[in-house]
Amino acid sequence: MERTRVAGIVPMNGGFAFMHRVGVKKRKDYQDYYTFPGGRLEEGETLEEGTIREIKEEFGIQVRIVKKMYEIYSEEFQRKEVFYLCEYVEGEFGTGDGPEFSNDPNYADCGKYLPEIVKREDVANMVILPLKVKDKFMEDLKNI
Repeated sequence: MERTRVAGIVPMNGGFAFMHRVGVKKRKDYQDYYTFPGGRLEEGETLEEGTIREIKEEFGIQVRIVKKMYEIYSEEFQRKEVFYLCEYVEGEFGTGDGPEFSNDPNYADCGKYLPEIVKREDVANMVILPLKVKDKFMEDLKNI
């Protein structure tokens, strides 16, 4: 099975929901950055189901898929990455209980995961990974 990561772009409260990654030891290039919430697909999941599950695990909120925005291939991680625009449905932001919050030793070098809502006007000045998705996102920002 091809390795695939799914992620959601979630507009909220006049900004966007991001996972702020701080103190990431396993990366040599970036130890402090933002990323769209997401992760690997589980066996038998569709891309959309995986995106919804990952956002629930990471942020504690329920979302609805609006449309597919981007698909890239990451040479660095040898995987396809698919990004969906999502709409907030319900739930309390910041109550995620996914494995990245459980002191799982598999995440020891991954640093802290901090759910944050970033104001629209602050997005341009942030390090958002993957960089090629940030570039596309910045082009589309006025239409989201």
